[in-house]
Amino acid sequence: MSNPEDPKVPTTPHIIKEELLAEGKWVKLEQTTYIDPAGNTRIWESVKRTTRRTNTEADGVGIIALLKRTLHKDCVVMVKQFRPPLGCSTLEFPAGLIDEGETAEAAALRELKEETGYKGEVVGVTPVTCLDPGLSNCTTQIILVNINGDDVENIHPTQQLGDGEFVEVILLPLDEFQSKIDDLLQKEKIIVDSKVYIFAMGMVQAFFKPRELPVLKQ
Repeated sequence: MSNPEDPKVPTTPHIIKEELLAEGKWVKLEQTTYIDPAGNTRIWESVKRTTRRTNTEADGVGIIALLKRTLHKDCVVMVKQFRPPLGCSTLEFPAGLIDEGETAEAAALRELKEETGYKGEVVGVTPVTCLDPGLSNCTTQIILVNINGDDVENIHPTQQLGDGEFVEVILLPLDEFQSKIDDLLQKEKIIVDSKVYIFAMGMVQAFFKPRELPVLKQ
């Protein structure tokens, strides 16, 4: 016989059902009914992409591309573009969705070429990571790419943008990455992707203070 004063055995949280509330061309809104760790039934609203392919767990890729040129500082290749949900321009890593039958690596090289004109070589791939798990099931893999800027095709790169795409390429020195971003924030109305700024903070730590937490301006 169980003791009524014993604490309740934790429940493994799980999904009961997902109901479609609205659907567009690229995303859909769902209402998710789930059981929480205390055994309570709860409701959550979630946004999901309609474009996830069958060959991958990731919706898309983000690309950390390092441009290496003789007699120049190594630079991170960034993109600036207007994002309607925010109503302003953002500073981001090049990125895009994975096509059917395409690997994350192939998607990264294709998107890098389309958005920036640069041709690179994949040198690293992260596991599948989430982007905003409180809002969406959207996932990404970050692909690390080296670009030989001395190659003829990378000296004057030409973008291959699709209809409705307007992307400005910005090169930021790796050893001044965070300070250059901060300069941009002072000069114009722009929002920095959180992945970009966290990477920038990591670079500062790696270069200057590897055993200290960063101190940010208030």
